[in-house]
Amino acid sequence: MIGREITTPVRLVRSDGRLDPESIGWTRRQLHDTDRIGRGWYGWGRNKRWEYWGIVTPTHILALTIAGLDFANVRQLWVLDRTTLTTVDLFEISPLSQGIQLTGTHGTGVNESRGRAMQLRFEDAPHGTRLTGESDRVLVNILAEIRDGHEAMGIASPHSRRLVDYTVKDVDRPTSGSFTIDGVAHDASGFAVLDHARSRSPYRTDWNWGAAVGAVDGRRIGINLGGGGPDALRNGLSHTVVTVDGRIHTIPTALRWQFDPSDWMRPWRMSTDRVELTFTPFFDRIARTNLFIIRSSTHQCFGSFAGRIQTDDGEWITVDGLEGWAEDVHNRW
Repeated sequence: MIGREITTPVRLVRSDGRLDPESIGWTRRQLHDTDRIGRGWYGWGRNKRWEYWGIVTPTHILALTIAGLDFANVRQLWVLDRTTLTTVDLFEISPLSQGIQLTGTHGTGVNESRGRAMQLRFEDAPHGTRLTGESDRVLVNILAEIRDGHEAMGIASPHSRRLVDYTVKDVDRPTSGSFTIDGVAHDASGFAVLDHARSRSPYRTDWNWGAAVGAVDGRRIGINLGGGGPDALRNGLSHTVVTVDGRIHTIPTALRWQFDPSDWMRPWRMSTDRVELTFTPFFDRIARTNLFIIRSSTHQCFGSFAGRIQTDDGEWITVDGLEGWAEDVHNRW
C-alpha cells in the first residue's frame, strides 16, 4: 500500500513536541504544519532541516544547499561544467544557528544562509521560488517555476513517537534566469528538483534517492525514486512517484536498488512491479565528512535513465535519456 493520503491541514507534532498520529501519510500539496521542528529544546540535536535544490541545464549542473542541524548549520554551492567535468565547490559550516534562517513550514517565506564565503537565499512566491547565490566565483539568479496544477509529494513517516521524517520531493520545476562562473554568464533554462526536510531523525540515517525530468511524447515526466531496503516502506509509505504534466502517480511497492559500490560509474538498476529503470552515470560527485560525531559519505551520480514506469491508470511510460541523478548516502549526525 502507498499509505494514507492526507487531504486536510494537519500538524506534524503536537504542542508537547510529540508526533501527531494524524500527520502520518502523504500529500499532493503542502498540508503539514512543521513549525515546531527545530523550535525549543524538545528533540534538540535530532532536528534536521534543509533545503536542497538540484538544477540541471544543458551545460551545467548546480546544487544549492542550506541545512540546519541544531548544533551546526551548513551552506554549499556546487557547480559542474558538463563539458569539461570541472567543478566549483564552495562549502561552509557555522556553529548553532549562526547566519541561518529557515521557514518553519514549506512554502511560507524565505530560507537564507549567510557566511564569509557565500550567501544563499531561496524565496517562495506564488509563481515559483527565486534562488539566489553570491560568492567570489559564482553568482546565481534562477527562478524555479510552479505551473498550474503542479503537485509535489510530501510524506510524514515516523521512527517513533519522538522521531519523525517529513520531506517534500518536488520534481519537474522548470527554470529560467542565469548564473555566472568566474565572470562568464550562462543561461539557466532547464529544470530543478527540491528536496525539503523538516525532520527529527535518528543519529544514523542511510538512504538512496534518485530524480529525473524530461519530455516524453509531448508530456512533462518527472520521476522521484525512493530508497530501497527494509525501511523503504516504513508505515506503508513509498517515496517513489512519477509525475505526468505535474500530476502525481504513486508507486506503492518498495523499490529494489542494484549498484556496484566498487565502481559507481557502472549502470544502476531500480525495479519493482511498476518500475523498470537503468541509470547510466557520467559523473560521480563524492562528498565525505569526518568531524568526530558528524560523519557522512555520499556518492551522488549524475546521468540518464532509460526503461519504463507505470502510472496509476496502468499506462506504461517508456523513457530514454531522461536526465537526473541517483545517490547513496550514509550519515552519522
